[in-house]
Amino acid sequence: MLQAADAIRSLAEMADTLVDDYDVVDLLTGLADRCVSVLGVAAAGVMLVSPGGNLGLLASSSETMRLLELFELQAQEGPCLDAFRTGERVEHQDLEAESGRWPSFSAAALGEGFRSVSALPLRFRDATLGALNLFSVTHSRTSPPSASCSIVPAPGPSL
Repeated sequence: MLQAADAIRSLAEMADTLVDDYDVVDLLTGLADRCVSVLGVAAAGVMLVSPGGNLGLLASSSETMRLLELFELQAQEGPCLDAFRTGERVEHQDLEAESGRWPSFSAAALGEGFRSVSALPLRFRDATLGALNLFSVTHSRTSPPSASCSIVPAPGPSL
């Protein structure tokens, strides 16, 4: 019940930031930080697609996570990229056992102390706009089995 209350409080706080002059990077950094506190993961990062079609890092919950996300982009391998490309959730409860899929990325993540990862595509309608990476320092599921991320547009002003 405490986790549900934390999630509701986090959503309410994030909704308060959606004012005329809100900063998208600040909003997404808050999302990454809230994923860490509410979901109990060690780190979180958000990548979004640019108008040119390239994925880029927008927010992370820590400097270690930021560097790992940048490494993922440079190496062109890892869970966030796969979730973005396929539009499907990607999860590995044991990065050591799954190192064959992403050899460079897995070695870098393990070197930073992470042991498992989930990546959730960020969708708006039928388009995948990016992905959310969730990392854990244990061999465990890093997100709920039914988790997915959809961006729902806010309703327009009422007249």
